Amino acid sequence: MASHIVGYPRMGPKRELKFALESFWDGKSSAKDLQKLSADLRSSIWKQMADAGIKHIPSNTFSYYDQVLDTTALLGAVPPRYGWNGGEIGFDTYFSMARGNASVPAMEMTKWFDTNYHFIVPELGPDVKFSYASHKAVDEYKEAKALGVDTVPVLVGPVSYLLLSKPAKGVEKNFPLLSLLGKILPIYKEVISELKSAGASWIQFDEPTLVMDLDSHKLKAFTDAYSELESSFSGLNVLIDTYFADIPAEAYKTLTSLKGVTAFGFDLVRGSKTLDLIKGEFPKGKYLFAGVVDGRNIWANDLAASLGTLKALEGIVGKDKLVVSTSCSLLHTAVDLVNETKLDKEIKSWLAFAAQKVVEVNALAKALAGHKDEAFFSANAAALASRESSSRVTNEAVQKAAAALKGSDHRRATNVSARLDAQQKKLNLPILPTTTIGSFPQTLELRRVRCEYKAKKISEDEYVKAIKGEINKVVKLQEELDIDVLVHGEPERNDMVEYFGEQLSGFAFTVNGWVQSYGSRFVKPPIIYGDVSRPNPMTVFWSLAAQSMTAFPVKAMLAGPVTILNRSFVRNDQPRHETCHQIALAIKDEVEDLEKAGISVIQIDEAALREGLPLRKSEQPLYLDWALHSFRITNCGVKDTTQINTHMCYSNYNDMNICFGMDADVITFENSRSDENLVSAFCEGVNFGAGIGLGAGVCSHGTPSMEELSDKIEYMLAITAMLDADVLWFNPHCGVKTRKYTKENPALKKLVAAAKIFLKKLACA
Repeated sequence: MASHIVGYPRMGPKRELKFALESFWDGKSSAKDLQKLSADLRSSIWKQMADAGIKHIPSNTFSYYDQVLDTTALLGAVPPRYGWNGGEIGFDTYFSMARGNASVPAMEMTKWFDTNYHFIVPELGPDVKFSYASHKAVDEYKEAKALGVDTVPVLVGPVSYLLLSKPAKGVEKNFPLLSLLGKILPIYKEVISELKSAGASWIQFDEPTLVMDLDSHKLKAFTDAYSELESSFSGLNVLIDTYFADIPAEAYKTLTSLKGVTAFGFDLVRGSKTLDLIKGEFPKGKYLFAGVVDGRNIWANDLAASLGTLKALEGIVGKDKLVVSTSCSLLHTAVDLVNETKLDKEIKSWLAFAAQKVVEVNALAKALAGHKDEAFFSANAAALASRESSSRVTNEAVQKAAAALKGSDHRRATNVSARLDAQQKKLNLPILPTTTIGSFPQTLELRRVRCEYKAKKISEDEYVKAIKGEINKVVKLQEELDIDVLVHGEPERNDMVEYFGEQLSGFAFTVNGWVQSYGSRFVKPPIIYGDVSRPNPMTVFWSLAAQSMTAFPVKAMLAGPVTILNRSFVRNDQPRHETCHQIALAIKDEVEDLEKAGISVIQIDEAALREGLPLRKSEQPLYLDWALHSFRITNCGVKDTTQINTHMCYSNYNDMNICFGMDADVITFENSRSDENLVSAFCEGVNFGAGIGLGAGVCSHGTPSMEELSDKIEYMLAITAMLDADVLWFNPHCGVKTRKYTKENPALKKLVAAAKIFLKKLACA
């Protein structure tokens, strides 16, 4: 019985790629050094899967930044501003597109479906001259073959690539991106031809957009594309993989009818209803790649249940045509549980990271072929039973409090306009107040202090003194810059979610459980294994310390319940909304303690609220109902004079009902790398009464020029007719923890200067 892995994390078990990238970007190492490290990582991954017994091992899933950007490079679809003149795309052009440089901004970045991974959005139009400009897919196949590993090269499918793109600047917004299909298919044919010549017998096309709600025109594009490619498939086995959700019935019919395609891959973890479609009808003679091992979470697979599912599928598609697979790429989970030497042993027994999931896939394939590893299955059953019966999972008081939430939507009693009036009387802010999103640069010295305190190398008093010193530096800097509402800079925090999880019950933490968010940015999601509560205040001490240093108002900074949920590995033994309500009650306790302590502005970040939005429209209302309710729970009891801010980033907020439903006083948005999409919503007449912070400034390689900020000001001026000027705020588009003060100080100075220019122009308008 065959086994398959959709994709694998590319960073290395201890983030080796991250450090190599940053060393290269800082000029401390050469391109050859980066290429050598990357080749070693690829080699170890391929050999690991081969040694585990995986038959269909993916290649071309490694990336220096992002797989969609890799496809843009493959197609030579480089925006003109990067000055590329043809030929093979090198690191300079590639990383400029990803990160920007001193003279041009980066390309837009947005969420990869409903994950915390970000991809670089292609910018396309009728004048793009596509060319075969990156041979990475073929080179990596040959690289693996030279090591004795015959892999399945993976490409982002042509239709999904176009559907995930956007019209380039200056191109009409309604430009039909699918009209470019005929221009990119010849390049795909070239790649396929070279892979065949190199000896490839399988090729995988990832077409995840098939799980979306697509109209007949878009579905027809799949038929057209693969009909055109059919002639080049001769002698090849072709797999089309979908993931992240159930595939709609019409899309399933379109997919399984494609000519020249040998195999179809489905997510049978998040797409449980897809099983019914397969049972109803599956094309004879085709392979089914059954994604029964979860690629999105870190819980050990229920091997007995998965084996039962596979046996049922075997009866439908035939023993020789069933392949055991992961539900999606393992890119979205941590790398290897072996490196977690400090994790509680009982909790550790409940988990499986990417390396362990590879073993699970092969164990299921062997069992299905009649070679079941009884000891492995018995250990798995024992771990599942341990988790189900563990006393540390359940807290009756927490469950009772969460159950009591039913029957109310927990809105504040006064409408937002009246609250803003009360807050203005107390805060006395100017028109167009300036603020930042929260985090300030974290220096090597600051990271050293935190590490030494965690390792008990310095005392608590020494640690508190050092952190207070950093807070004072940040406060004074903001005063000098003339920012109106200050932040404390979050020097005591590692990750925005992990920091809070460490102070809540029901959470566990890893040392090396990193997951890629984008480029060299990695997060270490907490593990929610049990009921959640807040034993003690989490931020009050540091917020009061910052407020004591200035007469300016200081915002307290909290992660919102939905963001904590969506950026954690969440328990899968109860509905997600129940876990979210538990977190909301914990944050509510913190909000009320901050208010009692005299903090007047509290920011509850929901940067990841839209990440959890189901991909199918029919499922979205239920999610939004409990997600927005969870946010409102956190602050429903505060006074009118307490201002509740929230922040959202890197998402498409065309549906402004999300903002209405939050009932926050001020909402700040990322509005830079989303290319003003959000502002467009306001231009269409949306006005929900709350304060609005339109993000400016780019968290990328370069510092925004005054010209860029002036362009943004002109755009903002154009919408003041739609919005009252006194509800607008000016702020960076995200936190700047990963930036350096040498970059950030000039950027913030320009931000404040731009706000003043805006006020002058507004007065003259």
